Amino acid sequence: MKKNYFLFLFLALTFLITQKGFAQDHVNTQVVSQNIEDLTIYPNPVTNGKVFIYISSKQNLTKKVEFYDVLGKQIYSTMLTGKELNVSALSKGVYILKITENNISETRKLVIK
Repeated sequence: MKKNYFLFLFLALTFLITQKGFAQDHVNTQVVSQNIEDLTIYPNPVTNGKVFIYISSKQNLTKKVEFYDVLGKQIYSTMLTGKELNVSALSKGVYILKITENNISETRKLVIK
């Protein structure tokens, strides 16, 4: 009978020690979400043969703008110093824009009708 208690106590302590040893302590896994402040893209959707879209933000710094199709293939990439961007070369469809300003990136959907 003593052997059973000893074996049970040994297994319980081993289990508790290994759980404490391998378990993650409450690690702070808070994700810091950074957005480009006051980012706007207009007009969206682009209709009636409009040639330009306007991309602005609170800081209005130089932006890298990348256009992707819905399959994820990069179509076009440019650096934008002002607000006005010519989209006349793009055909009708849905595009994903990846806009990077001050090392912060955001994605938006753009529809051209």
